[in-house]
Amino acid sequence: MNFETDAIRTQTENALHREHSSPIYLTSSFTFASAEEARAMFNDEIPGNIYSRYSNPNTDEFITKMCQLEGTEDGISTATGMSAMFTSMSALLKQGDHVLASRALFGSTHQLFTTIFPKWGIEHSYFNLHRPEKWESMIQENTKMIFVETPSNPGLDIVDLELLGKLAKDRGIIFNVDNCFATPYLQQPAAFGADIVTHSATKFIDGQGRTLGGAILGKREVIEEIRFFARHTGPSMSPFNAWVLSKSLETLAVRMDRHCENALKLGGYLESHDALEQVRYPHLKSHPQYELAKKQMKLGGGIVTFVVKGGIEGGAAFMDNLKMISLTPNLGDTRTTVTHPASTTHSKLTEEERAAVGIAPGTVRISVGLENINDIVEDIEQALQKVRS
Repeated sequence: MNFETDAIRTQTENALHREHSSPIYLTSSFTFASAEEARAMFNDEIPGNIYSRYSNPNTDEFITKMCQLEGTEDGISTATGMSAMFTSMSALLKQGDHVLASRALFGSTHQLFTTIFPKWGIEHSYFNLHRPEKWESMIQENTKMIFVETPSNPGLDIVDLELLGKLAKDRGIIFNVDNCFATPYLQQPAAFGADIVTHSATKFIDGQGRTLGGAILGKREVIEEIRFFARHTGPSMSPFNAWVLSKSLETLAVRMDRHCENALKLGGYLESHDALEQVRYPHLKSHPQYELAKKQMKLGGGIVTFVVKGGIEGGAAFMDNLKMISLTPNLGDTRTTVTHPASTTHSKLTEEERAAVGIAPGTVRISVGLENINDIVEDIEQALQKVRS
């Protein structure tokens, strides 16, 4: 079936009371018909739910949908987006392994590579995504994984998935892609060779700022190894959150259409604004990787970034003068939200590290919501006018 139909019609078939909508299975464990059935389930000889840390009808439904939408063979859900990123790597990496990653990463992912993994003897190197001719030469004998996010947070840099997918396959390296900003509606990394696709479902997948969640999707043999790790370390998604997120997927396509429509209009409006130094949106022709973004992404996504003149003071003044738009670190909400990366999500990076990934002191990230675009523009315009004055 088509994307929208899969997202709406895929449902757990446990309708004991002829319910049209999947119920919430708020139970910690499940019963067995016999000791033999329990033995067989624990030994993976027959399918079935044992314990909600392992699986649950609600998490199963959510992941079945996500796999269909991403075009992957298998997957698991996790409690948060960062638990998905961490689990997708820590389940497969060991002491002495090396990860080659794009330098343009979310702040917490950067902390995994620079602070947490080094404790376990796991090394990393960052590549410049604007120098693809250098990527292969950075692969080491102990390189186990390539990890990227595209579009990147918050600079909206685009990584060439097809090039990296081929490189990873040729060298026998696991290719792991954070697809949070694009969602499976706009981009499907598995089609470009990704072995693992990770998500913070907290963002556009939920779409209404209600709950936390993550997803790890990919090839069956890779997911089996990750599932074993997750089963015994416990980064489990709650059944309630899975129920919410499965329902959210039913409206993902229509929401993303509106997010992208509003974001493109906002980016176009701001491009020539004299209070700004730079505006970035993947499907604006002014984006340095516009052609690549058009190739990989159905639409440009719901995030617009720009640099307010006046540095940190200018960015802060802009945010303080907003009337409607919410100041919050989350994104992907029905409501337009704004954050200042240099002082929040990427504040743990040094000034040099922020500059390396395109975060200027005045950079502002707008997650463009579903409000009327004229109201969004009006609020941003009046705030910029006050900064300029």
